[in-house]
Amino acid sequence: MKDLESEIGKIKRRNARVEADKAWETSYARRGTITLFTYLCSAAVFLIIGAPNPYLAALVPALAYVLSTVTMPALKALWLKSRK
Repeated sequence: MKDLESEIGKIKRRNARVEADKAWETSYARRGTITLFTYLCSAAVFLIIGAPNPYLAALVPALAYVLSTVTMPALKALWLKSRK
């Protein structure tokens, strides 16, 4: 009986960990953090290579990331619908 309780405890801990990982993957905090780091890294590269308007140019990859995260759920829904 103790083995069964131990296994159930392990499953519950794993499920909690998986749920937390899924919540992070879909969170606005994660999207915002990635957007910010994308912008900062892009701006740094554009500054290093001497691109004109590096701060403005860095918006392009950051906004592309945001756009991709906004459109992916809709594209996924279309894809799933086409598989039926």
